[in-house]
Amino acid sequence: MFSHILIPTDGSEYALHAAHVGIELAQRVGARIYAFHVLAPLAAVAYFSDVIRHAEDSYTDRAIARAQVHLGDIQDMAKNAGVASDGGYAFDRRPYVAIIGAAKQQHCDLIVMSTHGYATVDRMLLGSETSRVLGCCDVPVLVCH
Repeated sequence: MFSHILIPTDGSEYALHAAHVGIELAQRVGARIYAFHVLAPLAAVAYFSDVIRHAEDSYTDRAIARAQVHLGDIQDMAKNAGVASDGGYAFDRRPYVAIIGAAKQQHCDLIVMSTHGYATVDRMLLGSETSRVLGCCDVPVLVCH
């Protein structure tokens, strides 16, 4: 069956619901989970502005702190369910690419993700990132609604 489940999160209620489903599945089949968060990189001009000002609370630091909170929420859920977990994040302008890359890098055999974030009319049934992951990934995807 499944032994390593990737659960991408953006911290939304939809993502937490998918995490709950993924953790429950992992608990039942004896799998472990990998929580994953994708951060949008800062535009180059704004990044260099942060560097020049020597900002103590740079965008990168704040983004990583937010990611760690979201990942911690899922890891706490997994711990309470008795499921082994790990987590990580990546900066990428294309979240679906980062999600697929993390699944391959972590040797995940299932991705559990939510639907939301309807970007266009042609993606009304699935969120745009979910749709892109489904279209580009050779790892099975469990879509939670």
